[in-house]
Amino acid sequence: MIVLNAISLNATSDVPPAARGGAYAIGNFDGVHRGHQALLQAAREHAAAVGGPAGVILFEPHPRELFQPDIPHFRLTPLARKLELLEGLGLDVAVVLKFDAALAALSAQDFIARILVDALGARHIIIGYDFRFGQGRGGDAETLRRAGRAHGFGVSVVAPVGEGDTVFSSGVVRAALTRGDVAGAARLLGHFWRVSGEVIGGFKRGTGLGFPTANIALTPGTALAHGIYAVRVYAEGHAFAGAAYLGTRPTFDDGVPMLEVFLLDFDGDLYGKVITLEFLDFVRADMKFASINALKAQIAQDCAKAQAIVEAAPATPLGEG
Repeated sequence: MIVLNAISLNATSDVPPAARGGAYAIGNFDGVHRGHQALLQAAREHAAAVGGPAGVILFEPHPRELFQPDIPHFRLTPLARKLELLEGLGLDVAVVLKFDAALAALSAQDFIARILVDALGARHIIIGYDFRFGQGRGGDAETLRRAGRAHGFGVSVVAPVGEGDTVFSSGVVRAALTRGDVAGAARLLGHFWRVSGEVIGGFKRGTGLGFPTANIALTPGTALAHGIYAVRVYAEGHAFAGAAYLGTRPTFDDGVPMLEVFLLDFDGDLYGKVITLEFLDFVRADMKFASINALKAQIAQDCAKAQAIVEAAPATPLGEG
């Protein structure tokens, strides 16, 4: 997949020919959930029809980080993970536009002229039903349709996608994670939610309990419910079953929350290395225990339950390898 990390708003001649003349879906695509995937499927279909690349145009960082810098934003997928998912879904090109004050000030008409027409020579544009763009969110589907008639590109608007009464959206996924419903979030996403981070030092309490943990700090804004989770852990080029804990350690100190994971069937040193946790299911809520022995007994039960969940879990929540 071609990744264009920067397109100048004033000089668009650096775009490679392989990225021009295609069908492009536009959005933030945080989570690359099943609603997003409907837009990406449409991009692939229209790309085949026009004989060009299937692409996506996304914004980095998320616009909320520019407009609300003092409020940590709960990002579902950092850029690296987002690009990995997009490539896995068959996209040929990812255009990553730096969302800064200059881009925010660009009118909808200038965005179309400079990015869609001059830079990409787009033949078809795909957006979601609620997509707005340009300065003051002044552009919408009709803005694109008028421009398409003038510049020779088609426009498709994808209707809401969901199951039952639930429309797939990044907000609904965040809400599920905030409740600890990682299995529900996975059904909305079409893949298991992941976090990655460098293993850092802790208080060694897990080691003292007989369950040494690898600890990572969550990105500010991550609002995952406290408790124990069954996770698949990717470390040292292998996948391991794990039991992850997020909480304040109420039996000890009610301290700063940290994500701690005990890797089952693993013996090694992970300090300073990057690991990835894939959240499969919720095991139990955080709680305070009357004694250390009671805590140790419960952890043993948690690990056994987590092991069984991981062993029974498919590669994706939809069972698609």
